[in-house]
Amino acid sequence: MLLLTILTSLFVLHFSQHRFKWVELQPLHGYYAESKKTKFTWERWFSGEYQEKRDDYLTNHFGFRNFLVRVNNQLRFSLFDKIKPKHVLMGKDFYLYESHYIGSWYGDDFVGQEVIESKSYKLKLIQDTLNQMGKKIIAVLAPGKGSFYPEYIPDKYHKERGTANIDVYRQYIEKWNINCIDFDRYFIENKYTSPYPLFPQLGIHWSYYGMCIAADSILRYIEKMNNIEMPRFYWENIKLSQPLFEDDDIFRAMNLLFQYRTFDMAYPELRLELDADSTKSKPSLMVVADSFYWGIYNMGWSNLFTDDHFWYYNKTIYPEDTYMHPYTTEDIDMQEEIMKHDIIIILCTHGNMHSFGWGFIENCYDALYSPDEN
Repeated sequence: MLLLTILTSLFVLHFSQHRFKWVELQPLHGYYAESKKTKFTWERWFSGEYQEKRDDYLTNHFGFRNFLVRVNNQLRFSLFDKIKPKHVLMGKDFYLYESHYIGSWYGDDFVGQEVIESKSYKLKLIQDTLNQMGKKIIAVLAPGKGSFYPEYIPDKYHKERGTANIDVYRQYIEKWNINCIDFDRYFIENKYTSPYPLFPQLGIHWSYYGMCIAADSILRYIEKMNNIEMPRFYWENIKLSQPLFEDDDIFRAMNLLFQYRTFDMAYPELRLELDADSTKSKPSLMVVADSFYWGIYNMGWSNLFTDDHFWYYNKTIYPEDTYMHPYTTEDIDMQEEIMKHDIIIILCTHGNMHSFGWGFIENCYDALYSPDEN
C-alpha cells in the first residue's frame, strides 16, 4: 500500500508539473534539438510518424525533466567522473576543455603545408586588390584553450607535438606581410603578467576581460591602418566576481546540480562613445568568424561602425547586431558585399585553424579574380 501511494504521488507530481509548470526549473544549457508537438492526422497515425514524434516530445518535456537530468549528470560525474557532453574533457585541477582544442594544440588536425600556402597566397592577393580599392582585410588569430593552458591537459593525452596549422599560417603571414593581429601569441606572452585572467578555468572562449582587450586592440589596429579616428569604448571600473557571461560556458553545458567555485574573473564596466564627434569615422565592417566573435558582437560593437555584418562560420549572416532576421551567405552576391564594406576581418580561434576562413577566402578570391564565373 505504501509503495502504491508513493508511486501514485510521483505520478501526480509529474503530471501536474507537466501540465501546470507550478515549479520554475532552471533551463538546461548547451545545444539540443527542440522537439515539438505534432498535429494528429490519420495519415501520420498509420505511418507511425505521429507516435514517434509524440513519444519524442513527451520524453523531452515530462515534469521535472530538467531537474532529473541534472541529478543524473551530477551522479555520473561525482561517482564515475563521467561528463556530458562527450566532447568536454576535464583536465588537471578541474580545467575544462573541448577535445578539438587539445587536438589542434598537438597538430592532430594539420591540413598540410600546400593547403595553407595556397590559402595564404590567395589571402595575400585579396589584400593587395582590396588595398587598391581603399579597403582592408585583416586576419585575427584568436587563442585556444589548448594552446593557452597546455599544462592542464590530462596526462593520458600527452604526446609529442606535431605541426600545428596556426604555426604554418604564421610563416606565410609574415612572409607575405599579410595584415594580422595574433592574439594567440599575445595572450600566451602575457599569460603571467596580465592583471586579470585572459582565459577562464570553466569556459572555452577567451575571458570577458580578454575579449575587451582584444576588441580595443582591433579598433586601434583599424584606426592606425586607415589613419582615422573612430568612436571608442572605455571602462573606468572593473568588477571582480565568479564567472559571468560566457566565462563558464563549458561548465554550464555539463548541466550539474552544484556550482563549482573557481577564481574570480574580471568584468570591465564598458561605456561606448555613442555621442562621438561627427568628425570621427565609422567604417563599414564585415567579420567572418567563429564563436569567439560572439562576445564582441554582443557588446554593442555595431554602434562603432556604419554596418557590422557577422558571417558566422561563413554561413549565417547577422546584420547590425540583431538576431531577428539572419540570412545566409547563399543569399548574397559576394562582389556586392565586398564593395559595401570598408573593413573585412577573418577571426579564427587556434582550435579552428584547420578550416580557416570556412571557404570565404576561396569565395572572395573567385569573386575578385573570376567574376564571370559567379
